Amino acid sequence: MAMSSISQGGAGGRRRRARRYRPMSEINVTPFVDVMLVLLIIFMVAAPLLTVGVPIDLPETQAKALNSETQPITISVNSAGQVFLQETEIPADEIVPKLEAIARNGYEERIYVRGDKDADYGTVMRIMARISSAGFKRIGLVTLQEQSQ
Repeated sequence: MAMSSISQGGAGGRRRRARRYRPMSEINVTPFVDVMLVLLIIFMVAAPLLTVGVPIDLPETQAKALNSETQPITISVNSAGQVFLQETEIPADEIVPKLEAIARNGYEERIYVRGDKDADYGTVMRIMARISSAGFKRIGLVTLQEQSQ
């Protein structure tokens, strides 16, 4: 009888109820961070490859690179004298109307002219003169940085 009174009475003899399973209320961000880091690396490697698709052999200078936050309007002149707006070949006569249409659509009015080092200097200057006469004053020439030997 003494044994039965101990097991039935007092706090020490009660059995604890088994805990119910509760869903975890925390979000595990480790997989999310891993995926974001992989995507960051992929975009860092791929972004320079997506800028301009017209193959041009640019001249080299000692000028420092400009920092630009928006995608610039780029006009390219290759060694054969063909003119490209971004990646699309256009006749020289259509440069000004197309630039005016692009500028009205919210693009910054900075225009970069990329001339192949074997391109005719007169052709590049005629393109720049047309752009300047249309009212665009922020025109820049694109070159590669000179490699020290």
